[in-house]
Amino acid sequence: MRLSVGSVVSLINGADGEWDAEVVEVGKKGGILLCQTQTKPLQMPPDVWLVFASIRKERTAFIVEKATELGAARIMPVQTEFTNNADRLKVEKLRAHALEATEQCGGTYVPPVDDLAKLGKLLDGWDASRRIMFCDETMLGKASVLDAGLTGPWAIFIGPEGGFSARERDRLRDMACAHPVSLGPRILRADTAAVAALTLWQNAMGDWS
Repeated sequence: MRLSVGSVVSLINGADGEWDAEVVEVGKKGGILLCQTQTKPLQMPPDVWLVFASIRKERTAFIVEKATELGAARIMPVQTEFTNNADRLKVEKLRAHALEATEQCGGTYVPPVDDLAKLGKLLDGWDASRRIMFCDETMLGKASVLDAGLTGPWAIFIGPEGGFSARERDRLRDMACAHPVSLGPRILRADTAAVAALTLWQNAMGDWS
């Protein structure tokens, strides 16, 4: 960043808020910064995870970026029956996107981005105390209301391009903690659906309400 000794920079580590730090030593491969004053406390997001099917590289990066800005506490890419590019997912790059998005929006918490998991395996070990907002494309145009009284931990599930398979939809619908919802009268791209779903959840029961 071409900073010199005496420069002041804002630092976050995802645990201690934001701090002003003075550059006290610089070198070709690193330097030393001295934290001086806390400028923001740690601001934790609400306890909502985004579980989404991996799609094309640049659109997956978009989902991670916007999920970070919108306040997802954890970002979880999954492989579904209709996922066709799982072998090209670069998780370390997605984590870098989450960090950059946190810096861009002035956040102090960087959501973890998990390694890719198979949807079935994830559901096998699912904690039923965490409710699922299941965005079901077969409910296109049908009215659905997310009950703001259902507090506690949540996860939002977004399918791939083409949607969840019939078997995956049936399994989610059979889970008592899952709440199928419609995202309106129009078919949304997977990345648009992720933004829309997080916005709806935040407005109903997140830190926007």
